[in-house]
Amino acid sequence: MIRTLLPLNALRVFESAARHLSFSRAAEELAVTPGAVSQQIRQLEDIVRGPLFLREARGLQLTDLGRSALPLVAEGLDRLRDASSLLREPPRRRQISISVAPSFASKWLMPRLDDFHSQHPEIEVWVSADMEPVSFDQGQIDLAIRYGPGQYPGHVSQRLLIESVLPVCAPALMQGPHPIRTPADLIHHSLLHDMSGDQDPGRPDWPMWLMARGVRHGDARRGSRFSESSMLVEAAVAGRGVALARRTLAQADLAAGRLVAPFHDGGAIVAFAYHLVHPRDRSLSPSARAFTDWLKRQAAFHETGMDQL
Repeated sequence: MIRTLLPLNALRVFESAARHLSFSRAAEELAVTPGAVSQQIRQLEDIVRGPLFLREARGLQLTDLGRSALPLVAEGLDRLRDASSLLREPPRRRQISISVAPSFASKWLMPRLDDFHSQHPEIEVWVSADMEPVSFDQGQIDLAIRYGPGQYPGHVSQRLLIESVLPVCAPALMQGPHPIRTPADLIHHSLLHDMSGDQDPGRPDWPMWLMARGVRHGDARRGSRFSESSMLVEAAVAGRGVALARRTLAQADLAAGRLVAPFHDGGAIVAFAYHLVHPRDRSLSPSARAFTDWLKRQAAFHETGMDQL
């Protein structure tokens, strides 16, 4: 049996004329002339090699062939209309939710999200900026990025980025009456302190950092304190003092020249790192896998950029 598809326009005309049993009413419905309807029917009858209508004085009647074909043609056209409506609808957007510490979200993740959206416009990323332990039990969070030792029982943890701390300041502080040339010059400047709640216990603070470099500071614990690492970085950009900042969070401002690192050997790698976390007993959705693959590429590019600064 030959299953070649007949001309769709001719089938559409046949269905309308057969339903109305009138070429004129079919022409009105299809916004064409009765002559165009008649021509389409003749062409279809030539293809199937048989009449579809009996043209009688009292009007049109379907032949046996036309009567048997009409239900199938009508059903097929309805299915095509349904498919056309579906194709005209905007694609259903897929969603993933990610929990991220606020400073990492604002200084690292958010500036990069446009790149992900350009590559995956069908996926919406919902960002929850918080530092609380993540609970995946309710299914509301798909992934989490956490700064810590990387040990999360019951979860898969992949190290995303290592971290280090280093002194940073606004370029203006490198000049003026007390230019910064050596660690000892920091005695003349305000020191900014990171007091965020996710600190590495082994991370050096200002007293430790100065002591390791043989600098005696009258009170290295004085100065402004900030509960968010991103606020510390912004205070340094504003010229309020010298911050001992996480390099990952300060990198964009260092690359843009809003911050400078006064000492080429001032960095110290810390034990904590940024980890990508998700439940061990739950497989990632295709959208979440796409996001994790993108995150890993961004992290690799970020670390390459840090090597070049």
